[in-house]
Amino acid sequence: MRITDLLDKRSISLTEAPKTKSEALDRIIDLMVESGKINDREAYREQVYAREEESTTGIGEGIAIPHGKCDAVTKPGLAAMVVKDGVEFDALDGQPVTLMFLIAAPNTKDNVHLDVLSRLSVLLMDEDFTNKLRQATSVSEFKQIIEDAEKSHAIENFRMAAQMLEKGSCEGEFYGMVFQDSDVAKWLEAAAYSLVHKPDQELEQRMDDLIALIGRAQHKDGYLNTYFTVKEKDRRWTDLQEAHELYCAGHMMEAAVAYYEATGKNSLLEIMKRMGDHIYQHFITEKAEGYPGHPEVELALIRMYRATGDKRYQELAAHFINARGVDSDYFKKESDNRGWTVWNMNPDDKEYAQNHLPVREQKEAVGHAVRAVYLYTGMADLAAETDDQSLADACKVLWENITQKRMYITGGIGSTCIGEAFTKDYNLPNDTVYAETCASIGLMFFAAKMRELDMDRKYSDVMEQALYNTVLAGMQLDGKRFFYVNPLEVIPGISGEAVTHKHDLPQRPKWFGCACCPPNVARTLTSIADYAWSEQERTIYSHLFIGGELDRTESCGVKIEVETKYPYDGKVSYRMHTEGSRFTFAVRLPEWCRNESILFNGKEVYTTQKGVSQDFRNAAKEEKGYLYLTMDFKENDILVCDMEMNPKRIYANSNVASDSGMTAIMRGPLVYCAEGVDNDGNVLELSISEGGEIRTGSYEKELLSGIVPIKVQGYRRKTTDALYSDEKPVKEEVTITMIPYYAWGNRGLTQMRVWMPER
Repeated sequence: MRITDLLDKRSISLTEAPKTKSEALDRIIDLMVESGKINDREAYREQVYAREEESTTGIGEGIAIPHGKCDAVTKPGLAAMVVKDGVEFDALDGQPVTLMFLIAAPNTKDNVHLDVLSRLSVLLMDEDFTNKLRQATSVSEFKQIIEDAEKSHAIENFRMAAQMLEKGSCEGEFYGMVFQDSDVAKWLEAAAYSLVHKPDQELEQRMDDLIALIGRAQHKDGYLNTYFTVKEKDRRWTDLQEAHELYCAGHMMEAAVAYYEATGKNSLLEIMKRMGDHIYQHFITEKAEGYPGHPEVELALIRMYRATGDKRYQELAAHFINARGVDSDYFKKESDNRGWTVWNMNPDDKEYAQNHLPVREQKEAVGHAVRAVYLYTGMADLAAETDDQSLADACKVLWENITQKRMYITGGIGSTCIGEAFTKDYNLPNDTVYAETCASIGLMFFAAKMRELDMDRKYSDVMEQALYNTVLAGMQLDGKRFFYVNPLEVIPGISGEAVTHKHDLPQRPKWFGCACCPPNVARTLTSIADYAWSEQERTIYSHLFIGGELDRTESCGVKIEVETKYPYDGKVSYRMHTEGSRFTFAVRLPEWCRNESILFNGKEVYTTQKGVSQDFRNAAKEEKGYLYLTMDFKENDILVCDMEMNPKRIYANSNVASDSGMTAIMRGPLVYCAEGVDNDGNVLELSISEGGEIRTGSYEKELLSGIVPIKVQGYRRKTTDALYSDEKPVKEEVTITMIPYYAWGNRGLTQMRVWMPER
């Protein structure tokens, strides 16, 4: 848990002037109460004062850190106060206190206040850091200073684990989320994919050094997890529901396979083979009960099987998938037996972790959205690997439920912040949506594996929708800030502020206490070729339209050069470089395109209106949204796809209450939105004219790193300042400027809206 996770904006004050120590304590206690984490002020105050009587919490250098632990605290919290002129506090150095932090800790066994106190004390040792806090001019700036100072500590956890195994003790304490190891794994995986495209000796050496450290943190029996090595060394495999051991193992397995495939080096692969063997020994040989609380290892084990040929890893994946939900009370039994907890998760919420039913009986996507699509990805991959039709059928049912009833137009999934979860069919609010970036990435994973079961364009269509909208929106254009949550409507002053909208931030933060999304974006974008292309039995599939070069010399005797300005231009050219080779080339015909033509060496192969031309009847066919062209390809043969990309209105199903009477604008795969910065500050007043003109602008290279804006004919409805009025709003014609959704939030604090009224 990061310091900023505990620090509510309501519990920060930068303008206090208490005259005495007791006034200072009472005021910062009141700030804590205002954050909503105290149910009995007087009881908590009594504990804070009792601790202060033991010894002063004024630690010197103008800093005090009072704290209280009791039943009056509902959840851990921090309050902060700057006292510009200082207040006498009986500090250890006798100096007045100008900076105060108050810690509130529930009366539990985990001693969270000691962990917070330790990390806070380390930060406060930095004089430059404390001076910045004292000089902060706003609460947001104060929080940002702390956020910028906090580090993930993920690699340090591995150093401490290595020390623990080598010396029997370590300096420091485990820091971060229980699944902090996975951040390291995802960085390694992203870096491995990067090496494929751009060899970098220095980067590779950094990876080798890190892998060596990971090896030092591995137990002799193959077990690898820093949380349990450093913090809970006697409790491994006792909390599958919460502790993410298998999840972390899965991510590190994926990194190991990626690095092996990129470099030929097997150092990390050998480490994870030992961990895989350990897991097999525990769950198969020794017949330990249970399955992962957070799915991920399932899909990773299948990758391990393909990389090593060891059938046991496929067996393990099948075991975890087939065991899930058979005993739906497993997590409840585990919770009753273990006598400890990481997060106090509710084991009775069986849908949260998709263990409410055996996987083949699940008909609706429920629970935590990331967990769900990771599970479904593993199910689809196993079904394809083993030709398991019942598992494939279950995946198809779940896919249809997500994409037809529980997915946003942006490819976002998970409509509530409560459990980061799916809710009910058609419940898709725009301003309180969750739509975690990782969930859309997981949806891309699921789509890629569904293609292997059934080569149908609908899977790549959704993959593209998620990629170009929610996944790209998760990262700022400069790559330095990220969204965890991806709203479709933002109102500064409410978004990120109101208790109902705290999760929907109007601007991307630099980092998160739970930092799963940034490295997930990194590994997805660096491996984008795996989603853009696939190959089956001398058929090369083009799923996404991305410029570059594909080398299939070994399998099909061809290199394919792709030129395009997609997604802003619908023309895509494929040039074949070959000494002569016969294979099938298959290109997706996107469902969003109503007018497409495909030419081969200048001759018409296919049009949307006519289908396959007479000249290519024997060589070409259309099937499930792909055009297949089979022939003897020669050097410089060129296939050109030209897709019409006129902007169009999109309407939601009438069951989606949030979008009733609303319309959205799409051009090609891109969802568009209106930002206040382009529309006189207020998009809530705007409506789109029914039947009005929608005009595509010119490509603007300098705007938002290069975009094509859209101009929409509409209206602005001006109201009175009264909350309610019987005066009819004044309506004036305006031109609404819209930008691609992925580019929003890069020009300061402003309103944003995807769905707009149509009048």
